[in-house]
Formats: sequence, structure tokens, C-alpha cells
Amino acid sequence: MQRLFLCLALLGFQTTKAQDSIRIADLRSAAKVIDLSYTQKELDTMYGGVLENFENYRLMHKQHLDNSVPMSLWQNPVLPGMKFASKQNPIVWNLSATVSLPANKQELAFYSVEQLASLLKNKKISSFELTQFFIDRLKKYSDTLQCVVSLTEELAMQQARAADAEIAKGKYRGTLHGIPYGLKDLFAVKGTKTTWGAAPYKDQVIEEDAFVYTKLKEAGAVLVAKFTMGALAMGDYWFGGRTKNPWNLKNGSSGSSAGSASATAAGLIPFAIGTETWGSITSPSATCGATGLRPTFGSISRSGAMTLSWSLDKIGPICRSAEDAAMVFAAIHGTDGKDQSAVNMPFNYQPNAGLKGKKIAYAKNYFDKITDTSRNEWKVLDTYRKLGVELIPVNFPDSGLYNYNIMDVVISAECAAAFDEFTRNGIDDQMTRQTKFDWPNSFRIARLMPAVEYINANRQRYLLMQAVNKLMEGVDAVICPNFGGNQSAITNLTGHPVICFPTGFGRNQLPTSITLVGKLYGEASILSVAKAFQDATQWNKEHPALFK
Repeated sequence: MQRLFLCLALLGFQTTKAQDSIRIADLRSAAKVIDLSYTQKELDTMYGGVLENFENYRLMHKQHLDNSVPMSLWQNPVLPGMKFASKQNPIVWNLSATVSLPANKQELAFYSVEQLASLLKNKKISSFELTQFFIDRLKKYSDTLQCVVSLTEELAMQQARAADAEIAKGKYRGTLHGIPYGLKDLFAVKGTKTTWGAAPYKDQVIEEDAFVYTKLKEAGAVLVAKFTMGALAMGDYWFGGRTKNPWNLKNGSSGSSAGSASATAAGLIPFAIGTETWGSITSPSATCGATGLRPTFGSISRSGAMTLSWSLDKIGPICRSAEDAAMVFAAIHGTDGKDQSAVNMPFNYQPNAGLKGKKIAYAKNYFDKITDTSRNEWKVLDTYRKLGVELIPVNFPDSGLYNYNIMDVVISAECAAAFDEFTRNGIDDQMTRQTKFDWPNSFRIARLMPAVEYINANRQRYLLMQAVNKLMEGVDAVICPNFGGNQSAITNLTGHPVICFPTGFGRNQLPTSITLVGKLYGEASILSVAKAFQDATQWNKEHPALFK
């Protein structure tokens, strides 16, 4: 105890504060919360160190840490010895010159990015006209869907005019030049509000341009809206209400990229950008019948985006087809050096690659749980077989490696740290939702999680990385049902890319969906496999009747 008193005296602390706040009996109770027990002698020995830590925490709490300040620990999905291609080859997109304007202008709402790009490149429509068309649809339907936080109309018109001027002069930047789009409202754009979907931040302005916005601006795309997101990237409830599913307005869109998926599926925008920590691209895309690409962890720099979890946050496009997703990903992948988990890796997509040479597996252990063989998941396998694919049955590494909720430990600790002051300063009380499943309560619970458990969960995560990479060694894609297993948690932890896309409708007449898992940085392969399915079926071309 003498060492403790000396240390505290040197640092100018008043030991009575800690001693008044913490008793030895409290340590015994705290130990029960973290599944430990101590003898009385152990508790007596620990007590002085606990008081030291307590005062040190108080010093820490006086230091402000903005959400943009990262950890010095950086997640890397690559295992020792792994090697990847390093050369970026040109991508030759199939822009047919024969695409024409529809007789009914409203049909433009569901044209693909490829079709719109052809119209713009061949000067059959101007970016200004196209942008005004989508802004009008957003104004007409956004309140119905509760999918827009703010329209960026003035900025959009400036960017559209600039695109038209460049295209008129023969300076065509590529397939996104002049195409309107929207951003999930956790990406900073100078001069706009960035609300993070949460009441405490509804007037927040961050004078920074996020990397993904900068890349899209360089590609000539036109930002028309900031879309709703579940508050602080959870679910589909935001400070203004709940974002709706365009197929049934009685249902939510899922989240947290709620507005991005809802608006894209409803034809209010050709594509949007979302983010995922655990399901936030794939879940709303599946729910709303969109095509969502969650790329390999680190494929896109997250600078200028709200941090929820440093080792899990990812950025990806939400579109109406795999080909559209490929076009968007081609424009936004890479890094600016500000996100040390992000890398520059080639994306060598070939639009005409098809299924030739592709080794495609399906997660037999997940499919075996679907006893109703009339379900659309089984029909997906039949479709690929009709396309000539010899499907390989595999067991996704779930049981034996995911025996406890590893994801919950990792995500809870990191999210609570990212919003530390939000909890300690009572800002959480301003949140519109306060159930046991919402962030305010989750952050409070996470404060009782020991650092040791967080670290050991990440060690278990490393074993998952080894197992999934071993599984993927012999295949290009693994078909997984969206439900009935831990695939989403596992692949978010390991960093593997996935794409989900619509496969029909269920008995409730809502869209059904399937997921393809790819190798690290294997986005090109899973996009090609998804495109082959979409070329052979009509499901991604179906649109909700209310918005036609």
C-alpha cells in the first residue's frame, strides 16, 4: 500500500476519492460479473492496484477523443504466406450504343447503371435531366419511405452541369460520369449535415470530404441525397422515424444502411453507398430486394466515415444488379493512406467472364437445415446446375469454431469505445430509442467487459480466419443461405467479401435473397457468379408496384 500512496501523492491524487468509491466487497461482486472468483487474500492484494487503475481511468476520462481518432491496432484479414495479384488490368465495360430512352419516362427509374451510362455517353439524355428526374422522385416518395435525411439538390445540379460540360467536350470519365447516387448519412461531405441517424447529432456538420465521396466525385458521379441510417448504425430506426420496405410499407427496411437499400430498390436512385459492421449492407439489401456488395475488409478507405468498430467497419455499394455493383466498386476501391487497415488491391473484373472455370460450392451444413426443398434457396442451386455448374458440397466452418458469440464480444467492446464520451457524459439519454437492444444500453453493458475477454475473442477470430481461408482455397464462391447459420458473423470477423442478391419472393410476397462468399479480394469472382444468376433470371429486375 505504501507504493500506492506514494504514486498517488506524486500525481497529486486524493486517495480518499477512490477508497470512498470502491470497497473490497465491490471487487468480489465485480468478479462475479466476469465469471471469476477471488480469495480474501487475493482481494486484499488486488485492492491497491484497483485504486491506482481507478484514478488512472479518471485521468483518461478528462481527455477528449473525437470519433475520428483511431486505435493504434489495425485489423488485417491477410494471413502469413498469402499472396495476391498486384496488377490492375483495364476493365472494358459493355456500354451498348443501342440503349434508348423509354416511351414512359418513369421507366428510367429502374434502368441499370450500365443503361444510364450508355444514354449519357451517347448524349441521349443529359446529366442535368437525369439528376432532376431522380430528385423529383426523391421529393415524391422519400417521405413515404422515410429514407432521406437531406437532399443535396444545389450541389447535385452543380455536379450535373459540370458532367454535361465535360461529356460535351469529349472528356468522358467512365461509367459513373453524370450518374446520380446517394450516400448513407455517416459519410462527411463539406457543407452538408452528417447526422449519423441519431438525435444528438442531427445538426452536426463535419467539414471534411470522405474518401468514398471523393472517389465518386472524381468518377463524375452526382450526389443527390444523404440517406437515412439506423441511429449510430443500428437497425432502421433513426431520429425522424423508421425507414420503410418499398415492398410493404408496414415493414421496416432493416439496417443500418436503411435508406440506401430502400431508395435503391424503389428506383429513387440508381445506386447508393452503405456500410457494414455486421449485416448493415446485406440485411437491408436482402430485405428490400437489392443487390449488396460487402467487399473484403480494408478494400475501401473509411476516412471521413463515422467509426463504429475499427476492426469490422466496411464500405460497399447497394445496387440493383451485380454488374452495377462492379461498376461502383471499380470506382471506389482503394485507399488515401488515412485508414491504416485499407489497401490498394486490384479489381480485375471481366464483364463477360461468365461461369467458365469457376469452382462454386454450397454450404451443405446450412442447406441441410432447410428441410422445405421448395424454398428459393434450393431453387438457386438448381439454377446454377442448369447453367452447367457442378456444385461442390462443403461444410462452412461454424460448429466447433463458433461455439460462443465471438462477434458480440468484439463489436460491443469496440463500439462502446468509439462512443465512450457518449455514454459517460449522458449524451445517450438524447437518443430516441432506449430499449434493452438499442445502443445506449449496449454501450453501458460493454463497459463491464474485461479487456482480456476482448483480446481472447480476437484470438478465436484468428482461428476463424484460418478456417475460412482454408475452405476458400479450392473454390471461387460458396453459396450460403442468409439465415440458419453464423456465416454473416463469421465472414464479417474474417473480412471475406460477400454479395447478396434477390432470388424471388417468399410466401409473404416479400423478396428472398441468397449470399455468395468469396476469397479475400475476390470480389470479381463473386460478382461474376452473381451476374450469371441475374442474367438467367428476372428477380433483380422486379420492382415494387407502388414506385413504378
